[in-house]
Amino acid sequence: MKNEDKIKQLIDLRVKAKQGGGEKRIEAQHAKGKLTARERIDLLLDEGSFEELDMFVTHRCTNFGMEKEKYLGDGVVTGQGTINGRLVYVYSHDFTVFGGSLSETFAMKICKIMDLAMKMGAPVIGINDSGGARIQEGVGSLAGYAEIFQRNILASGVIPQISVIFGPCAGGSVYSPALTDFIMMSEENSYMFITGPKVVKAVTGEDISVEALGGANMHASRSGVAHFVAENEESGLATIRDLLSYLPQNNLEDAPITECDDPIERKEDSLNSLLPENPNQPYDMMQVISSITDYGDFFEVHADYAKSIIVGFARFDGVSTGIVANQPSQMAGILDIESSRKAARFVRFCDAFNIPVLTLVDVPGFLPGSGQEQGGIIVHGAKLLFAYGEATIPKVTVTLRKSYGGAHDVMSCKQLRGDFNYAWPTAEIAVMGASGAIEVLEGKAISKIENPEEKAKFIQEKTKEYQEAFANPYQAASMGYIDDVIEPRNTRFRVIRAFRSIQTKKEVNPSRKHNNIPL
Repeated sequence: MKNEDKIKQLIDLRVKAKQGGGEKRIEAQHAKGKLTARERIDLLLDEGSFEELDMFVTHRCTNFGMEKEKYLGDGVVTGQGTINGRLVYVYSHDFTVFGGSLSETFAMKICKIMDLAMKMGAPVIGINDSGGARIQEGVGSLAGYAEIFQRNILASGVIPQISVIFGPCAGGSVYSPALTDFIMMSEENSYMFITGPKVVKAVTGEDISVEALGGANMHASRSGVAHFVAENEESGLATIRDLLSYLPQNNLEDAPITECDDPIERKEDSLNSLLPENPNQPYDMMQVISSITDYGDFFEVHADYAKSIIVGFARFDGVSTGIVANQPSQMAGILDIESSRKAARFVRFCDAFNIPVLTLVDVPGFLPGSGQEQGGIIVHGAKLLFAYGEATIPKVTVTLRKSYGGAHDVMSCKQLRGDFNYAWPTAEIAVMGASGAIEVLEGKAISKIENPEEKAKFIQEKTKEYQEAFANPYQAASMGYIDDVIEPRNTRFRVIRAFRSIQTKKEVNPSRKHNNIPL
């Protein structure tokens, strides 16, 4: 064969590989409103930056006549590229080839780029659209999954790992996304579950739809499995690009610092009058966040899950920062099982990747009730406490209003190694609210008063006495547990100056193999 023929053969093979399972299957993919594996990569990465690896890999299976049907690439597109000029590694399932099912060689391709990502210290993004394990390969495909899982585990906390679900993800294949840092799902075509509706029906008798069992909205609002839900694939991939702009390449680097001309000394007068006079009335914590961050920008994570707490990324003077904030407009900002888990996971991610955390506190306590106790609120609340206590990143806390009981401790208090703990003059830092405290402290005296008017007057007087003593930040400040009481409108300036002063902070936990967080 002549040289020019060999070159033509290469070109033809590349064209064939890029066709995946062929035009008819590509058309079927588009008919479902889904993009192909390579179209997704092109949208995700900077234009022209993708370098594909293992384009010519094919499966090795000879069972069930599989040796007669082979496709170049074997159902997954893998390689490297850039997002905003920064190196990333990516794999994208090709549903047009055997339904994107995983084979031994399919897994080998994914493992290769995961190994490269670890060597180079760069994020990995996996775009999932797969029918699961390739049944014809038996245990070989299961071993392939386990090889991927092992790499997910070793990469955890070392490089950012992001999973994008743009189709089916069922059975054992769900565990790789579950081991990664963030999961994105699309509204119409994605679902995740261990066992599908047919198996559920056969085993339990429950009749349930695919969407109700494992759809994007269910996982985003109820299970908490999905961190983001996209209206379509294009917007989902744009969100991933945005997310990566807040993250470092790996655990040994800091997140990129952007230029910022939003003045750090900008005062937000509206904050001085934001809180209602009645401490039991709600307000929107998002107003506080948008008032103090650079340009009012906030990239929320887990927006539809456990809404009584807010987590996400923002920038202060161009520095990427995690924010954890109680949301008084949702269940009074109370902590429960779901919100504790949500915040703990986020704090631990930030700590792993050197992202400072700002905590905005307005929490009346933990949600009471048998359901919470039986569900293990003690252990789940301890996760958040543990996350803050082990974190060695810069931590700034601002208490806006309520900070009661154990919830005060859990929300990044001074004793959990908070670097700067500020409070607004409206802060109420106490064991419990005034009405509850008076019931405990003066219960016997109240029960002895028979006259309703006298009883009401007594309760009112004692409540006022308690409020004057504890419904303020000054007792905590007098003991050094609050570093300063600040004017609300100055919050942005004080937060940025605090973070600037602790950016070179060094704090080391005791030497150990690993901790034993209460899972």
